Amino acid sequence: MNKHQLLIMAIPTMVATAGGVIAALWNPSHQFRSLVQHFAAGVILAALAVELLPEIANEHATPAVIIGSFALGSLFMYGLKLWTMRLEQRAAASPAVPTLGVGLLVATFIDVAVDGFIIGAGFAANGEAGTILALGLSVELLFLGMALTSELVKGWRVVALSTALGLTVLLFAVLGSLLLAGASGQLIGGVLAFSAAALLYLVTEELLIEAHTVEEKPISTLVLFSGFLVFWSIQLLAS
Repeated sequence: MNKHQLLIMAIPTMVATAGGVIAALWNPSHQFRSLVQHFAAGVILAALAVELLPEIANEHATPAVIIGSFALGSLFMYGLKLWTMRLEQRAAASPAVPTLGVGLLVATFIDVAVDGFIIGAGFAANGEAGTILALGLSVELLFLGMALTSELVKGWRVVALSTALGLTVLLFAVLGSLLLAGASGQLIGGVLAFSAAALLYLVTEELLIEAHTVEEKPISTLVLFSGFLVFWSIQLLAS
């Protein structure tokens, strides 16, 4: 890992903090937050389809490794779902103590940790892939602060939360790059397949479910595809 790669890895951190500042100065409506969650979901789906899955194929890992790693990632996220549901049930049992969406918050931190590790794996496998993933996932982080804004998390608490998300990405990007430097294609392919399951979970079981808690407008579908197109455009223009 060189200085240039470290600077690229730091971009999502700076973008996440900027997103938190925007969210602190402007409290978006529930409807707007729903649109933001649709946009972030589109970005993650594009990262899966456009960059992550092709990179897994490029590593030439055996089908058994890819299938097994994705299945393991799915089971891990299923276990996470059961755990966060239990946390939310405990929170609901104490109505006098207001809490934010524990499931969404935990899943988001795990997602950005996975994002960071994917960026690190991208640099370990192919410097260009790491750069594209860092730039594309920065779009997701820009909007995550607004997506997590609630009656309990607003103002400068949003900035702190967004900065923590950004630092988590940087930490795991560096960790992924160091741990996977010189690793075999089998190992990198397995790590990326595991990560794909985690990203798919965030989209289907957290972001979109949370987005649909308010009345959905037809434009939500367009926003979802816009998020996909933004990431895809970054990938096309950067290659």
